[in-house]
Amino acid sequence: MKLQEIMTSDAVTLPAEASEDEAIETMRRGTVHHVVVVRGGKVVGVVSDRDLDASARLFRIRRTVGDVMAPASVSAAGDTTLREAAHLMRGRTVGCLPVVEEGRLAGIVTMADLLALLDAGADRPVRPPRRWVMKGRGPRRKAVEHVH
Repeated sequence: MKLQEIMTSDAVTLPAEASEDEAIETMRRGTVHHVVVVRGGKVVGVVSDRDLDASARLFRIRRTVGDVMAPASVSAAGDTTLREAAHLMRGRTVGCLPVVEEGRLAGIVTMADLLALLDAGADRPVRPPRRWVMKGRGPRRKAVEHVH
């Protein structure tokens, strides 16, 4: 199975100049945990709900999404397999992968998407274990009585 089959094609995006408050509100409205940060149509980073520090808002520090985002160090093409995507995400400890086609954002795949597929058994159906029949295995040993 390929990422293009499971990705969310209408990924939520914000420009790097957007404020933290805009990102928080966008996540709240869209019920998403990751927002792709774009500049000129190109992916420059990803901001997650964990990147948005509550204490900074408490002290009224004004930051932009570009200040708090994780740079787009990893992305994937639409023809990337689920296994390859899982290795990328696990190896770099990221919660999502922007899917990029010809330099432009095509969609996003999150860890939740991959876990939902595993839960549904999409990779391979689980087969019951094979039971071995020990037909003609020979005579059984007799129980030995112990005399004390």
